[in-house]
Amino acid sequence: MPRSPKPSAAASPAPSAAPAHFAHGFATLQQLAADALAHARAKGASACEVEVSEGFGQSATVRCGDVETIEYNRDKGVGVTVFVGQRKGSASTSDFSPEALRQTVEAALDIARFTAEDNCAGLPDANWLAQPGSIPDLALHHPWDLSIEAAIALAQRCEEAAFAVGKQITNSEGASVATQQGHFVLANSLGFMGGYPSSRHSLSCSVIAGKGDAMQRDDWYSTARDASLLASPESIGDTAARRALARVGARRIPTGKMPVLFEAPLAASLLNSFVHAASGGSLYRRASFLMGRLDKRVFSKKVNIAERPHLAGALASSPFDGEGVATRDRDLVVDGILHGWFLSTYTARKLGLASTGNAGGSHNLIVKPGKRDFKAMLRKMDRGLLVTELLGQGINYVTGDYSRGAAGFWVENGEIVHPVEEITIAGNLAEMFRSIAAIGNDVVVRGSKQVGSLLIEEMKVAGD
Repeated sequence: MPRSPKPSAAASPAPSAAPAHFAHGFATLQQLAADALAHARAKGASACEVEVSEGFGQSATVRCGDVETIEYNRDKGVGVTVFVGQRKGSASTSDFSPEALRQTVEAALDIARFTAEDNCAGLPDANWLAQPGSIPDLALHHPWDLSIEAAIALAQRCEEAAFAVGKQITNSEGASVATQQGHFVLANSLGFMGGYPSSRHSLSCSVIAGKGDAMQRDDWYSTARDASLLASPESIGDTAARRALARVGARRIPTGKMPVLFEAPLAASLLNSFVHAASGGSLYRRASFLMGRLDKRVFSKKVNIAERPHLAGALASSPFDGEGVATRDRDLVVDGILHGWFLSTYTARKLGLASTGNAGGSHNLIVKPGKRDFKAMLRKMDRGLLVTELLGQGINYVTGDYSRGAAGFWVENGEIVHPVEEITIAGNLAEMFRSIAAIGNDVVVRGSKQVGSLLIEEMKVAGD
C-alpha cells in the first residue's frame, strides 16, 4: 500500500514576493466595517457585528494531457448581524458602496424586528474577545504568483507521473492545481476589530487503473498555505496511480467480526465524528451520544487529543474564532478522558457555559501519535481489514451507531494479501473510541485534523 509523499522543496515554483493583488487594502476593509457599525448604532441597533472580506484565486485542471477547465474567481462581501435587544437579524451584500452598506444594515434591522426574542442571542462577552495588541501573526499568508500557464504545466507533470507508473493506468479523472488568497476584517460594537490575510494552495490527481469491470480509481492530494510545502506534482501523481493500481482485483470477504485499521486519511473522519458529537449544537439539542461524558473516559487510555490554534502556517490556525473570541491551546482528551467541548457563544449560553473559541469549527486537532509506523500497525493488527475508503453517511450521533460502506485490503500475518470492496463496516462510535488499540506515527494533515492510522480492536464487517 503506497504511503503519502513527503513535502518537497522542489514541489513547484517558489512563492513570489509580489504584491498580494487585493483590490482593496486592509484599511479599506476596516473603514467599511466601522461605517457599518456606526450606521447600525444610528438606526437603533443595540449591538452589531460586521465581517468584510475579499478573496481571489484560480484553478487549472488537465485530463489526459489536455486542459479541461480554467477557473478564476474574485469575490468580496459584507455580512452584517444586528441585535435589537435579543432579536437577531442578518443580511449581506457584495457591493461595497456606501448606499449598499446602509441598505444592508437596514435590511438586517428590519429582519431583527420581526424575529422572536432569544435569551441566548447576542455578541460574545467582552472578556472572551481577543485583545488588540495580543493577536499573534501566525504566518497564514503566502502569495503564490503562479501564471495559468505554469499551473497547467504543474498539473500535466502530475498526471504524466501517474501514467508513467505503468500501462495499467488506463484513464484519468484529472489533475488540478488551485491557489486562493483572501483577507478579512471582523468587527463588533464592543470595540473588537481584527483580521488578517491568508492563503491556501493545492495539487491533486485522480486516475483509473484496469479495464472493464476490473477498473479501480484512487486519488491523492497535497494542500498547504505555503506552496513551497506542497508535495511535488510527480509524487502526487505517482501516489495516486499506485493507490489505484493496488485496488485492481478487489473482492469481497466473508462476514464476521475482526480488527479494523483505519488508514490515516480516514482516521481523520473518525476525528470529525468526535468533533460533531462534542459540538455545542449537538449537545444543547441533546443529539449526541457524548451527553454527560465531560471529564469521563470516552476514548481508550492510549488517546490524547490537543487543539493548537496558534501553529504558524497551519491550515486551521487562527488567533480568534468567527465571533472574535480568542482561541487558546487546549488538551481536549488526556489518557482517554474528555476535558472540553467545541462551543460558540450561542451554544455556550444554551448550555450555561463559556465559549471555547470554536465558532466556525475546530483549530488544528492533533492526535498524539504512537511509536508504530504503518507497516508496524499492520503487524500489530496481524489479521483483519485495512480500510482506505468510506462510502455513505451512516452515522447516528444520538446513539453513536456507525455503519459505512467501505473498501480497502485484507491483511494476514501483518501483510496485505488482496484488495477488498463492496463491504460494510459497522459498530458504535462510543465503543470504537474506547477500543482504539494503537495509533500510528504515519500522521497526515487533513484540514484541521492531524492524525495517524487508528486500529480498532473489533468491528462487524458485512461481506459475502
